[in-house]
Amino acid sequence: MIKDVSTALVAWGNAWLTGNVGLDEAVDAVEKTAGPQILGGEPAEVTLRRGLGDLRIGGLTAFRLALPEAGDPLGLTGPPDFNRAAIDAAAAVVAVLGDRAIGLVPAEDRRGSSYVGVRWTTLDASANLPDVPSLAEADHRLTLAMRDATEALLSVDDFAGVPPEISDALVDLLDPVGGDHLLAPGYPQRAHRVAALADRLSLVVDLARRMDERGLTADQMHRRGDALRLLDRAVRRALVAACNSAFDPVP
Repeated sequence: MIKDVSTALVAWGNAWLTGNVGLDEAVDAVEKTAGPQILGGEPAEVTLRRGLGDLRIGGLTAFRLALPEAGDPLGLTGPPDFNRAAIDAAAAVVAVLGDRAIGLVPAEDRRGSSYVGVRWTTLDASANLPDVPSLAEADHRLTLAMRDATEALLSVDDFAGVPPEISDALVDLLDPVGGDHLLAPGYPQRAHRVAALADRLSLVVDLARRMDERGLTADQMHRRGDALRLLDRAVRRALVAACNSAFDPVP
C-alpha cells in the first residue's frame, strides 16, 4: 500500500501541476488507492486536498518518487533524518518548491475500528537532483532483468513447477500495458508502458518470494534469490523513472 500510494501521489500530483487534471480529480485518484489521507501531524494536520493547495501556494513545482531500501537510497538526497524515515517506510515523495524541498513519508493511519487511511509526515528534504536512471535507461535495464529472472524462475531443476499465479503473471507480461493505467494523464506513452510492466513484475517478485523452497538445492535457491533481487532493483528504478518523467522533454 505504501509504495502504491506514493506512486499515485507523484503521478497524479504531477498531472495536476502540468494542468492535465484538476486538484479534486488528483486527490480523488490518490485516495482511491489507500483511503482518506492527511498531511502533517496533530494539531497542524490538514486534509491532503488542503495540504496540496498550501504547497502550491508555497511554490510547488514538481513531485519526485523515492523507493529506497537499506543500502540503496533510491531517489533520496538527504538530509539524514528524511533519508532514515524514507528507508524505514520503503517509500517517500519529495515535493520540490524552487530551491527547497519537503519530504513526505507515508504511514498507515488507523483510527477506531473502521477508519484506515494514510498520514503523510513532513520533513525537510534536499532539492538536489537524485541519482536515478533516465526513463530510457530504466526501460532497458528492466527488460534485461525481466529476461534473466524469467529464465531463473522457469529453469529450476527438480522443482514441482511454478505456481499458476506466477505463470499467469509471466504470461501477462506479453501484453505489458493491457488495461493497466498506473500513471495519470499527461505522461509520455513510454512512461505508461514502463510503469505498467514494472507494476506487473513487482507482483511476480512478491509471489516468487513466497514460493515453497522444498525440493530446491542451495544453488537453485541462490540463483533464484539473486535473480529476484536484481529484478526488484530494476522494478523500483523503472517506477521511479516513469513517475519522475512528467516534465521530461517530449521527443
